[in-house]
Amino acid sequence: MKTISNKNKLIKFTHYEKNLGFVPTMGAIHQGHISLIKKCVSQCEKTIVSIFINKPQFNRKSDFQKYPRLLKKDISILKKFKVDYIYLPSVNQIYPNGRNKNIKISSFGKKLCGKFRPGHFEAVADVIDRFIKIIKPKNIYFGEKDMQQLKVIEHFVKKNHTNTKVIGCKTIRDKNGVALSSRNFLLSIKEKRIASKIYKFIVNNKKKLIKKKLSIGLVKRKIFKLGVHKIDYIKILDVNKLIKPYRKTNKHKIFIAYYLGSTRLIDNI
Repeated sequence: MKTISNKNKLIKFTHYEKNLGFVPTMGAIHQGHISLIKKCVSQCEKTIVSIFINKPQFNRKSDFQKYPRLLKKDISILKKFKVDYIYLPSVNQIYPNGRNKNIKISSFGKKLCGKFRPGHFEAVADVIDRFIKIIKPKNIYFGEKDMQQLKVIEHFVKKNHTNTKVIGCKTIRDKNGVALSSRNFLLSIKEKRIASKIYKFIVNNKKKLIKKKLSIGLVKRKIFKLGVHKIDYIKILDVNKLIKPYRKTNKHKIFIAYYLGSTRLIDNI
């Protein structure tokens, strides 16, 4: 496994790779990331994982500052999973001339998290655009836990990088049902229990919600009672009709974003 920080060195190593898979991360590697890596390793001849905490996609400075940084641990984990390259770029390597403020994303990127975190998905699309231009992967892997991000990036890559395919991978959950996320490292034991109760409550009432036998208002009141500080949204959406062209089959999911303390959690169930 090669660990590379220099963009030109990376290009030199990967230039002739025709079946290169890429897993972009911000570190704090967990089983969700590992599931993406395993899929990448099984589908591609070579696998590259990046660790880069992308400051522009954070809406609050405090969120960026407290984001878990576990580089030594991350590298030791990645060594176990047949990763060929770890890319650890500096900010200057990725943003030599600052951000691209002309990035265009689908209108779906303005809803849900896009509404509460203005500019977030544009910043994600910008950094992924830069990584693809450097790495030129055949496949790039994202988790379905960030379903909106997956759909927005899938649309963006189809439009701008026809030689790269976005591969969505199933959400990996903890034993308590909570979707794995690097932000979970910031939760107390009590907050993890609350997140688990929220997941179980939504799973148990999903059919009632979809059939409108249970109101979103009642669900919000229940979740606040469990100990949530703030709810950004709870929405029932058809995953196949988020971005055109629509698919004919229906696949409803409940999208939720809420705060436990100062930690924002998202899920789709």
